[in-house]
Amino acid sequence: MWAFNVQFGTSKGDDMISGLKRVVITGLGPVTPIGVGAKAYAEAQRAGKNGIGPITRFDAKDTASKIAGEVHDSLDDFVDPREARKLDRYTLLALSAAELAVRDSGLSAEDLRGERTGTLVGSGIGGMKTFEDQARVYVERGAGRISPMFIPMQIANMATGHIAMRYGAMGPSSTVVTACATGTGAIGEAARYIQLGLADVMLAGGAEASITAMAVGGFSNMKALSTRNDDPEHASRPFSATRDGFVLSEGAGVVVLEEYEHAKARGATIYAEVAGFGVSADAYHITMPAPQGAGAQLAMKMALHTAGVNPEQVGYINAHGTSTHFNDLHETQAIQHVFGDHAAQLAVSSTKSMTGHLLGAAGAIEAIAVAQALADGLLPPTINLTDPDPELPLDFIPEGARERQVDYALSNSFAFGGQNAALLLGRV
Repeated sequence: MWAFNVQFGTSKGDDMISGLKRVVITGLGPVTPIGVGAKAYAEAQRAGKNGIGPITRFDAKDTASKIAGEVHDSLDDFVDPREARKLDRYTLLALSAAELAVRDSGLSAEDLRGERTGTLVGSGIGGMKTFEDQARVYVERGAGRISPMFIPMQIANMATGHIAMRYGAMGPSSTVVTACATGTGAIGEAARYIQLGLADVMLAGGAEASITAMAVGGFSNMKALSTRNDDPEHASRPFSATRDGFVLSEGAGVVVLEEYEHAKARGATIYAEVAGFGVSADAYHITMPAPQGAGAQLAMKMALHTAGVNPEQVGYINAHGTSTHFNDLHETQAIQHVFGDHAAQLAVSSTKSMTGHLLGAAGAIEAIAVAQALADGLLPPTINLTDPDPELPLDFIPEGARERQVDYALSNSFAFGGQNAALLLGRV
């Protein structure tokens, strides 16, 4: 039932794909537990930096998992503190990431203003802290005391809205909410607007701020989170035989996507090209991946097909790699099915070993890591992999960052609900 030999497309479909405009990444805005800004984030990956520690955002005495990946850097340089008080933290993180990406791109405020710039930034959960705070107000003081800002702060499209307002970006604007596939899906969907000629520039990515009592409690009670509370530095350990769950983290990632000729004309630095994008559904279970990663296979195959790239041309995969038993197993099996004998030649790593799992922002910061790997010729490692699971026989880069120039690299994201996304980036 789960053996897939899907053949995508027809000659007509291939003609349509070949007529699309090219999309490149010209600005990077990572806000992560291991570094804020493109330079800090790249250096942290090279060093195999750990971003996991004891939870400080709330008193975690009642939750089984007491560790997380928090962003401790000040964001005052990106968002005025007076404005920040009116925002849920996930929106604050998104605005900061967008500002970093814009600065990195070299685009001016005038360049971004108008109908040729669009915005597409998603969140898996949205304003969780705002929801918890106002639920407490309701229970303790009644509905009449709920803040009038509750809904505008909590809804999942508000990050996109605030970013559009900040830059006067009046072009295509939307929000992706596909749990842990959100960031990847947002970048892929945003690229389509440019491919179709509906925008010249898109600000795209994901943001999440769910280190709260209810979120950590809920994931803990599902037995999804690591409880290696006495050793947070080694708690996120994808593909390890002793992995015991993922580590919840916060952060945001926004990229500037730009039509290739538009970027070339202004002399922009180009990190990578968005070569292909694939999405699929497991149609199987609300939390467990389909056997042999059936849906993940489809997403990766679609990404390769839309790029016109053969599996043998891919040199690196940034895996979803959550540090949970079923994800790591079925993702490995999916890679083996899609790439066949070439799977043994692939370099695969999970940067979640360093950052933890940023849920809706994970795919965005991982796409940034892939773009940096293509531009710099340095593949990020999987840290903490001292006892590899013998069921998972791929090359997971356990020894530290590896120098290797590759032409194409995949970034995988898979979500609760069985929604999958894969983004194929190419070196320019």
